[in-house]
Amino acid sequence: MENYWTSKKKINGLRHFVLVNETKKNGNISFLMVSVLDSEIYLNTTYEELINSGNWQKGWLNLPKHQSITEEYFIYKSIYKGEGIDEIFINEESLFNIS
Repeated sequence: MENYWTSKKKINGLRHFVLVNETKKNGNISFLMVSVLDSEIYLNTTYEELINSGNWQKGWLNLPKHQSITEEYFIYKSIYKGEGIDEIFINEESLFNIS
């Protein structure tokens, strides 16, 4: 599975993400995606959403700065300031597990 993805829609003002965990539960596959620029911005998504929805592009698209980091990001950061951030746990199989 490709580890680097670009969201076609802004997610809290950012578009470039890495797939850090893949989990299988009851036959369903889900992915933990973390922003390349801010680890406080992450989401869980399904295989269907990532592969078949048309909302994601494999790899990182070379975007102008105003498209990859939008005003929405700065507004989000000014409001939430790290509140409610959960810890991210990396699976042993993850490319990003360095322990």
